[in-house]
Amino acid sequence: MAPAALVLYLLGLVLAFGVRTLIAWRRTGDTGFRRPDTTAFSAPWWGGLLFTCALVLGLTAPMAALLGLSTTAPPPGVESAGLALMVLGLVLVLVAQAEMGTSWRIGVDEGERTELITHGVFALVRNPVFTGMGVLLLGQVLAVPSVLSAAAPAVFAAAVQVQVRIIEEPYLLRTHGVAYRSYAARTGRFLPLMGRLRSAHG
Repeated sequence: MAPAALVLYLLGLVLAFGVRTLIAWRRTGDTGFRRPDTTAFSAPWWGGLLFTCALVLGLTAPMAALLGLSTTAPPPGVESAGLALMVLGLVLVLVAQAEMGTSWRIGVDEGERTELITHGVFALVRNPVFTGMGVLLLGQVLAVPSVLSAAAPAVFAAAVQVQVRIIEEPYLLRTHGVAYRSYAARTGRFLPLMGRLRSAHG
């Protein structure tokens, strides 16, 4: 299943980053990328480093399997289930990005105010793009089980905790105030009902 896993992973990178950036630029003249703070050991620095490591691990896992460096053989059917999860995760990422429309960004600009998206999959979880990426990486663990594929979602989980809790949520609270707190009080962070913030009244 390593070839299929590699194709799905590369397809995800192309669609979620390359094609989405092109769509954003053609619609608005803006790529959606926001340059992070590169001060060493700052939260954005750690977030960027961890994200990069997770993406590289996710790419090298199926490549290592193709080279015969992965020797773990999963039970019958597990590989197929893993590929199905990868497809599901990718679809969730793409749907969430489409629902964000012109609010789609990679990174945060403290002086910028975009529309708060709360409909569609965002009515279920506040960060469906990250949820979808996590599902894709977990699916890859089943499709090509190895130390590399297992490390990718672990590092990714650390990256999104830094990005969401330390960078994005404080920004959204400052920018959207009560509207975001109310939304976050009823909507889970990465999974439905889990990671909700306390409401302004409680």
